[in-house]
Amino acid sequence: MKLEEVMKALEEMGTEQTKKTFLRHGAKEPFFGVKIGDMKKLVKYIKKDHDLALSLFHTGNSDAMYLAGLSVNPKLMTKEDLQKWVKEAHWYMISESIVGAVAAESPYAIELATEWLKSDDELIEDCGWSTYSHYLSIAKDEAIDKEEIRKLLNYVENNIHTSKNRVRYTMNGFVIAVGSFIPSLTVEAMMVGQKIGKVRVDVGDTACKVPLATDYIEKVEAKGRLGVKKKTCIC
Repeated sequence: MKLEEVMKALEEMGTEQTKKTFLRHGAKEPFFGVKIGDMKKLVKYIKKDHDLALSLFHTGNSDAMYLAGLSVNPKLMTKEDLQKWVKEAHWYMISESIVGAVAAESPYAIELATEWLKSDDELIEDCGWSTYSHYLSIAKDEAIDKEEIRKLLNYVENNIHTSKNRVRYTMNGFVIAVGSFIPSLTVEAMMVGQKIGKVRVDVGDTACKVPLATDYIEKVEAKGRLGVKKKTCIC
């Protein structure tokens, strides 16, 4: 499919109700309001068309940007591509669910996550924590620097409640990811979760809630899923 064809298909899939929902969550114009489930129907036609995916992202249309993440080949992403993406991500769903996930499956996951964590820009730092969490969900245990993870847990413990809004959300998600995907650090993640307690995030005019890290990890453990990795974090 060509870019114009995909954009036309997305426009036809959009609904006013979905658009209103996304606006309440903080979506920025332009976008059509396409449900993620409906959008995935296009992926089987686009497949892994890397060049098309790059073009889709650079339209600045939120629906197209999300679809780009579903159809891009993360292994072919250059560092420059990812730096452009993180700067162009204009709301948290794109920075966390798309840029963070694609970066996590790229060859530059930890390098860029570490860099983005130091950014003064809320969405870029947000993306750094998201990238790291996504990476932990797919990386083999032996590839993970446990001492670095401990340092980051300590940083979260000391800084989460004074960090920027969406950064608080992804910091909390990082604690959950450590506890859920690295069994050797589950106890330490639980201890941090207990110390930080309830994390308050402004989620706008929505019913979304910030999960309590300790409760979430306990549920994962109860299901016998501690340490079970994902095949992909792009969804």
